[in-house]
Amino acid sequence: MPLQIYKRGRVYWAKGWIEYNGRPIAGPYRRSTKASSEAGARDWINHETERQIRRYVVGDEPSKTFSDAIMIYHASPKAAKQLIPIVEAIGDLSLGAISGALLKSLGPKLKPKASTDTWWREIVTPASAVINNAHELEGTPLIRVKPYDKFERIAQDKRRGKLSRVERTPADKEWIEAFCRVADAYNAALVRFMFETAARIDQAISLEPDDLRPHENKVRVKAQKGHPESWITVSPQMMDELLALPAKRPKNRKTGKLMKARVFGYGSSTGYNTRWKTICKRAGIPYLSAHPAGRHGFFTELVVRQGVDPVTAAKAGRWSDPNLPMRIYAHAETDEADIRARFRTNHVQDNTVQTPNSKKLRKE
Repeated sequence: MPLQIYKRGRVYWAKGWIEYNGRPIAGPYRRSTKASSEAGARDWINHETERQIRRYVVGDEPSKTFSDAIMIYHASPKAAKQLIPIVEAIGDLSLGAISGALLKSLGPKLKPKASTDTWWREIVTPASAVINNAHELEGTPLIRVKPYDKFERIAQDKRRGKLSRVERTPADKEWIEAFCRVADAYNAALVRFMFETAARIDQAISLEPDDLRPHENKVRVKAQKGHPESWITVSPQMMDELLALPAKRPKNRKTGKLMKARVFGYGSSTGYNTRWKTICKRAGIPYLSAHPAGRHGFFTELVVRQGVDPVTAAKAGRWSDPNLPMRIYAHAETDEADIRARFRTNHVQDNTVQTPNSKKLRKE
């Protein structure tokens, strides 16, 4: 039966055979086209049919290399920068010859002083995305890479003389208030906004005056980390703080041109660092960057300190899976010495049962 399409859930699937001159040359198929529309599914079938007929008529084409796969991959500017040294290292290799172990071995060569988390984020992930994009478009081999395990992470930390995954200290209300007593109005509102909403620093500094709905106490935060743009509710006090800030037009550091007016006046997600270090020093508190001050502090405050259930807290902070913030963002605050002391506490219990032996001992 020639390739037919059918819908399963929201995605169209293809089943049947690909025929050429009345005879089947490829199949049987029963696979997702990854298209959410019938037109997209038919485009996939046409592309797959052409590929299989060309393969049947002229035979297998020369294997595509990693450099070939780069040419059909739409990379963001950040990903493109990460891919440059990777292409230089493995660009001439065929996609079929690239294994997960090979990608993981690039870490020590390209970034010998980085952590395994950095290797995964800046080498393995972008390279795998290029290879799997070619698989979807051209039918080249798929790749799956096993993450670095804890033994590899510990060994690399020992080699570079620095620990990775250092536990962050989350902000609490006392830290926030001490910070705000010294800070200017813009930075005080910024730290309060992130602590109250779990917004990321890039979402916070991107706020423009049009992103505020004062009559509804809502703020629009841009899409990030796989989550769509959304309107979130803030407290009336927070909205009053935001409205009291005259919008500023920051300058683009690369071009020197003025950007659109922003609520907090920052033009980049790193522009706050120097100012915050000065504020923390004047306030006599340890320096916390935006993430532990905001996102980590938000979840720890709700779940650990106030006893809000993790599912509710995760939804309020826009985490799709409550297990993730429980594993990363919830910081225990019980003193370890107090835990150990519990094993040395003498529990006094009244001996209400009188046994013959106890009566005998008392008389003696």
